[in-house]
Parts: sequence; structure tokens; C-alpha cells
Amino acid sequence: MTSCSENTTDAPRFLVLGFQIHPELKFFLFLLFLSIYLLTVVGNTLILTTVAANNTLHSPMYFFLGNLSSLEICFTTNTAPTMLGGFLSSTITVSLSGCVVQLHTLGWLTCTECVLLTLMAYDRYLAICYPLHYGSLMSETVCLTLVLCIWSSGFLAAMIISILIYQLDFPHQPQIDHFICDFVPLLKAACSDVSLPEMFRLVASFTVTLIPCFFIMTSYVCIISTILKIPLATGRHKAFSTCSSHLLVVAMYFGTLIALYVAPSTGNSLTLNKALSLLYTVATPLFNPIIYTLRNKEIREGLRHTFRSSSR
Repeated sequence: MTSCSENTTDAPRFLVLGFQIHPELKFFLFLLFLSIYLLTVVGNTLILTTVAANNTLHSPMYFFLGNLSSLEICFTTNTAPTMLGGFLSSTITVSLSGCVVQLHTLGWLTCTECVLLTLMAYDRYLAICYPLHYGSLMSETVCLTLVLCIWSSGFLAAMIISILIYQLDFPHQPQIDHFICDFVPLLKAACSDVSLPEMFRLVASFTVTLIPCFFIMTSYVCIISTILKIPLATGRHKAFSTCSSHLLVVAMYFGTLIALYVAPSTGNSLTLNKALSLLYTVATPLFNPIIYTLRNKEIREGLRHTFRSSSR
């Protein structure tokens, strides 16, 4: 454990403890998580390439999906090096600047993804509930403006995290009982008062998880109500298929974030926190392309078209 009786310093070197497991398992887990990382990057890159290369997929829904894939590539690339390094070395040290950069990127992408998933639900709400006005409400200019605002606001919100962390005092070599520089482990390693950062954590967690989750659930109540009124069974099946993919992603992602950041952190063991963090930093970026590919006919056809074009 980190001792706050040590002299604090402006340039601490954080000792990232990672997973305390048997040494013989570390190389196996390194290969496992490296494979997951590569599959995540390849899968999301395929979706991004497919959306960009097929004119039939140049619609708001797939534009947002392409942004989601780009976000997942950045997300997993931000966390993978520190996690994989922990399997190859018994001691991983990260500078304060390096820790804050990773934390800022993590907060930026998490905020952006929460709002982006909300926007994707709103897009499906407009497409199904107001099909005649959908084209004007979700024009190319509107979609581009919304996405730019989401990415920018997420970046600015995460800047608050960086400022708050830089204002804290740390021992010379604080220990982070985690596999990445996450917000809660950093607060536990600090020697100074963390009441303000902790208050920000609660407000930010509520804002970027519970409020978007409420809007998504409200949107889907309206969507399901509208779908049930569709007279043709094929139309209902297509609408349900499109929406169920998004709901699977939402349930897995928001459920993990709420359990990790909104629920009282004192009630969670460090092992449970690491397991929950694995879900949204490793599992969700991997499953997103799988869910959307297997359950989306247009994406599957686009992938086949892309592979046929590349083989010529």
C-alpha cells in the first residue's frame, strides 16, 4: 500500500500493480489480451472501412456506427499498452504526466461514447417514429455538427479530471492497484484532500451515465410502441433487429459504468473493480463489431462487397 507519510513530490512515478496472479499465467494472459486487442482493432477497422467504402451505408445510423468504431479503436489502444506491459514486467512505472494523459483520454472517450450511444438511440427514435421528417432532422450537416460537438465536449469535460489530478499531492512512488491509471485508484493513492475530485466523480458519473441511460430507455419505449403498430411482420422484425443490436451494447456498457462509478466505490473490492473495468475497456470494444456484424444485414452485405472488391 502507498504510504502518505512519505515526502510528497511534484513528479511522482506511479507503480501500476496490475493483476496479482501466478507468474506462470502472465505470459498466457499476455497472449490472450494481445489477441483480444488485435481482434478489436481489426474488427472495428473493418466496420469503419466498410461504412466508408459502401455508398449504401452512407446514412446517419452508419455514420454514427463508424464514429463508434473509431472511438473503440482509440479506447482500447489507450489502455492496452499499460495492461499488456503489466503481464511482461513485475513493475510498471508511469510518470504523473503519462498517468494523467491516459486518464484524460479514458475520460474523454468514455464521456463521448455515452453521449454517442444516446445519439444513436435518438437517431433510431426519429427514423422509426418520424420517418417522413427523418431526412431533414438528420441531415448530413446536422449529423456532422452533432458528432463534432460530442467529441469536443467530451474532451473539455475530461480536462477537468486532468486539472484536479494535477492539484493533488502524491508520495514519491504511489501504488495504483489497477491495470490502468483510472480515476478512483488515483484518488486512493493521493495524500491530499480528495473531496472535490470525489464530488466531481459523482456529478460526472451521474451526468454521463444515468441521464443518457434515462434518455435511451425513454427513446426505446417510444420506439417499441411504434414498432408494435407496424402491420407487416417483416417490418417489425427489421426494426427490432436494428434496435436490439444497439440495446445489447447499451446494456453492457452502461451497466458496467454504473456499477463501477455510480455505485458506492467503498462497497466494491479491488478485484471486482478490475473485473468491471475489464468489461468496458476490453470486452465492450471487442463485442461491438461482433454484435453489429452478426445482427445487421446491411453491414454483413457491406463486408461481403468490401472483400469482393479487395480480392479483384
